[in-house]
Parts: sequence; C-alpha cells; structure tokens
Amino acid sequence: MVESNYDILGVAEDSTDREVRDAFRQLALRLHSDRGGESKQFIRIKQAYEDLKAGKKYPDTDDERLRNSRVFAGDTDADVKRRNQILGQQIHKEMMAAEEWAAALNRANMTASKLFGSKTLGEIELERKANGALSIKGNFMAGSLTYDGPITMSGNVTSPSWAEEYRTRIRLTRGDFKLVNPLENKYRIENGASIVVEDGSAIVGNVFGRKYRVDDQEGRVGVFHMQEYRTRISAPRGRIIAENVVNTVSLEADTVMVLNVEDDVVISARELLFYGSKLTYDSEIILKRGGTIRFFEQFSIQGLSGDAVIKLEGSGKIIRLFNLKTKRIRTLPDELVRDKESYAKDATMVGGGFTITYEMLESISIGQKPSKKGKKKEEKQSGGGWASRFGFG
Repeated sequence: MVESNYDILGVAEDSTDREVRDAFRQLALRLHSDRGGESKQFIRIKQAYEDLKAGKKYPDTDDERLRNSRVFAGDTDADVKRRNQILGQQIHKEMMAAEEWAAALNRANMTASKLFGSKTLGEIELERKANGALSIKGNFMAGSLTYDGPITMSGNVTSPSWAEEYRTRIRLTRGDFKLVNPLENKYRIENGASIVVEDGSAIVGNVFGRKYRVDDQEGRVGVFHMQEYRTRISAPRGRIIAENVVNTVSLEADTVMVLNVEDDVVISARELLFYGSKLTYDSEIILKRGGTIRFFEQFSIQGLSGDAVIKLEGSGKIIRLFNLKTKRIRTLPDELVRDKESYAKDATMVGGGFTITYEMLESISIGQKPSKKGKKKEEKQSGGGWASRFGFG
C-alpha cells in the first residue's frame, strides 16, 4: 500500500495547515543531517511537506489514480499572494519604524529596547546599547534597515520570495555586522537577503541563496525558466567570515574567509582564504589586482570542481581551477616563488596554504590543452592520471 504524504509526516488527513507544518518542523529537527539524521529520510519528509502544500496527497507513483489525487488546497493562489503581500507590507512598515527609532536613539546617545515585526510571523527585539551597537534578537523576515553603527544579531536573516518589493536589506554605514555564535546556533542568511557593511566586517555562519525551476506561464510542456533569489553580502573595506556558502550567493569584500563554496557562488575579494575542501558547481572567484588566494586544506585538490574559475579583475584572464590545481609549484618561474626546491616535487599551487598571487596567475601560462604526448607524460608522472579516475578530467 502506498503511503500518503500525510502518513509520511505522521498526521491525520483532516489536519490543519499549521498542524502539518509543525509536524514537518519536528521531524526536520530530528532527521536533518546537522542533527545526526539521515539525508534520505530528511529529503522524504521535506518532499511530502512540499507536496501537501502544492495539494498532492500522494508522492510520485506509477498509479495514475493516486498520482492525480489532490487534497483540499484551501485558499486560491491569489488569496495566498494577497495575504502575503499584506504581511510583507506590515513588516516593511515595522522595519521603517525600527530604523527611525534606532536613529533617534543614536542621535540622543540613549539606550532602549523595543519589539518590532509581525505577531503572525514573529516579532524581533531591538536594543540600542550604551556603546552604540544595535542588538537584534529574533528572525529578520522582511523589510529594510539602515543603521549607523555595529549590529550584533541572534537569529536568522531571510527574505520573502512572495513579496519582491519587501525583500530583506540590512545596511551598516559603519561598524561590524556579527551573528552571535553562528556555527553553534546554526544561524543562516538565506533566500535572497542582502547585507551591506560599508565600513566594517561581516561575521556570519551559513549563507544560502535560492534557485528553482518555474513552469512556463503559458502552460507549454517542457518549457520553464529559473527563478533566482541571490543572497548578497558586501563588506568592501573589511572582511567576510563565513562557513558554508551554497546555491546562488555573492560575496564581496577586501578579505573573504570561508570554509566550503558550492553551486553558483561568486566571490570578489583582494584576499581569499579557503579552509574547506569544496569549491564547486559553476562558482567563480574574482581576484582583485594585487590579491592573493590560499587553500589551507591539504586535500582540497580533490573537492575542486573543474567548472569553477578564477577571473583576474582588470586583466580579463580566466583560469579553470582544474588547470590550477594540477599546476606544480616547481614549474613556476623562479622570480615568482622563493625556495622552490623546498616544496615536494608533486606539490601543486592548490592546498597546503600555498600563496597564489595575482601576479602569478597573470604571468604563468596555464589552461592550454596539452598534446597527447605531453598528456601521457603528465599522467605517468602523477600516477596514471588519478585526476581522471576521480572525475576531475
């Protein structure tokens, strides 16, 4: 017997939307891989929840009768959109009031705290500290906030996909933006939110964008377009420190320190420090003139995708990371590397903390397709073409 999506989530068929949502959240907390759960189970309950929201009673199945079985969807799409627009407008107005309130306290150099936001989606507490910092506790859901000073935040930052004009935008004219213990608390910045730190640094945890397929509005089969909600963090005079940066994200700073980068991420910086082993799937680095890149993971060479690239700002030169990670340090010109002989013969530019400079990348010849003879020689030297065996060729 095929389990319905209600069965998968462990709720009755007459459950309310809230009951379904609460059941999913409880299961997600228990089954998510970050909590020690199994990815397959988490994906299954997430798909069941998404199906129920879309009105599907059963998961994908060969049984046409079950596949076409629908649940009562309640409000129409127009009703949902209209209600969400009202909520977005409400939060947007609340954030405008919060911005004016914080600015007035700054001018008077006073301390105070106050609740803002929506009782439906959740309120957040703002407190202006004696040192001029603004403390935010709770999840920032929508609207814009500009503050002339540092911000410390305990909560997630997200942005509504249902109200484009009320997208989340946080701007600091001076001072740092900091999430409080973001890794321990698993805080996220996601879904197209924007944080701009004009004269300071941004210390964040995991950063996620959002990109999904939308069917053709005219109903043409097999025709669709990608809807993108790119999350952006900018600190042009300071640092961005992040953990995992995934799926449609842009980072711009003087220095970027990051663990892993996956799936359509653009990083623009003068100094880049990578501490993890992943830089994959259509991601790109824009290295500013005079800049450097360092990969500290000893085995990061294995996680780098062949389609990730480095672009040299002001030069126009583009380098595939696949070519860079197989470039041996000892083959570099003497004037670019001191004490070349201190490196192992097979040591490459990627991994182990080697400093890759803008000048190196601009000067060296890299990326040309090797001749068959040269390719066979390189495979012999590197142990029979291990890169191809691991799917990097």
